[in-house]
Amino acid sequence: MNLVSKYNIQAPRYTSYPTVPYWDNNLNEIKWIEYIKDAFIKYNADGISLYIHLPYCESLCTYCACNTRITVNHKVEMPYIETLIKEWQLYLNQFEGKPVIKEIHLGGGTPTFFSPENLTYLLKSILSTVDIASDFDFSFEGHPSNTTKKHLQALYQLGFKRVSFGIQDFEFKVQDTINRYQTFEEVKQVMDDAREIGYTSINVDLVYGLPYQTIETIHDTISKIITLKPERIAFYSYAHVPWLKPGQRKYTDKDLPLDSYKRSLYEEGKKLFIEANYSDIGMDHFALPNDALFDSFKNKTLHRNFMGYTTNRTKLLVGLGCSSISDTWDAFAQNIKTVEEYQKVVNDGHFPIFKGHSLTQEDLIIRQHILDLMCKHQTPIDKHYHDAIDKFLEFSKDDLIEITSDKIKILDAGKLFLRNICLAYDKRYWKNVPVTNVFSTTA
Repeated sequence: MNLVSKYNIQAPRYTSYPTVPYWDNNLNEIKWIEYIKDAFIKYNADGISLYIHLPYCESLCTYCACNTRITVNHKVEMPYIETLIKEWQLYLNQFEGKPVIKEIHLGGGTPTFFSPENLTYLLKSILSTVDIASDFDFSFEGHPSNTTKKHLQALYQLGFKRVSFGIQDFEFKVQDTINRYQTFEEVKQVMDDAREIGYTSINVDLVYGLPYQTIETIHDTISKIITLKPERIAFYSYAHVPWLKPGQRKYTDKDLPLDSYKRSLYEEGKKLFIEANYSDIGMDHFALPNDALFDSFKNKTLHRNFMGYTTNRTKLLVGLGCSSISDTWDAFAQNIKTVEEYQKVVNDGHFPIFKGHSLTQEDLIIRQHILDLMCKHQTPIDKHYHDAIDKFLEFSKDDLIEITSDKIKILDAGKLFLRNICLAYDKRYWKNVPVTNVFSTTA
């Protein structure tokens, strides 16, 4: 049996530990407020991260597993923005002092669904209530087909220097199947505009494992992207979860590159990235040597949270908007997922959380091990977790990791199986292994 087949199982992507399906849901609004107040006192001086979820899209990308709302009615923009501002005010009411914002990320959905004027209004409303850290990092996600020069200029004037464009694939048959269209020319134009305005870091999202992808189409897409020299490239494994996202039922497993062929798509992409001087950073991420993500990985200060990999190691993350997740380090809380219910609860003056988790001491220990594996590719040996050690021995036999007297180190071959290796420490998973579809597969 080859390693891809052996380790191709469902596993979390570990933007948190515990992962959402294993939360105890032992949090109510009163308890959440206590966590917020305590975290602000402990961590505000180091800076707070702010994630703002903007769920609207004009069309459904069928591959997408994000929480979205499809509409062409742009009258929804201002009511949603006013609700975001009210939710932020709920947090301000609990903070004992002025927040220091170190990081803002606009995600979605499609943040550039919103007009430049409305985004400016939202951000100015929030920024007028805070201090900004000297080493702040503001970023947003943009669709190449609707991110205008006005969007780029408006956000740049507010301090945004980093932008991420979702490309996925340039092959028309793939684009037509996943209902996600953008030409190379559109991508080049929006990237040229961003650089002309002054953006210093551009990320491109690509996905392997999409329907009808081949070695040839992956090679073509990546070769074109490399000519544009984005500072960062995220090369994600397509997560086929039709039980969660019905839009993915537009195609079936027979249309997807699976197992060893899917892995060969990744290997082709990685080869092209390395040849173009990109370094392998964390899971699915590549960066040029002049980018902060590369420096953070090299200096072992890389961090991972619900926004993915970040150079900012903040311990208080406030998530605004429907489905957003907040993190006080000792607790997680997720907002209501539907727009209307989210707006109603906020407008009634309550935090719109519908599930949460208070981390135990054991959770915090395991969380740190998984963060170390995800961000540093190594972690100290913890002899209290005998079951994990047994699993690590199997990885060692397959030359995926190296076990020394004091640490576990992931080898180059093991980077492909990072989720599997982290899973060894996931005590909550092994206590209750899913018998139904919960996570996407690792291959």
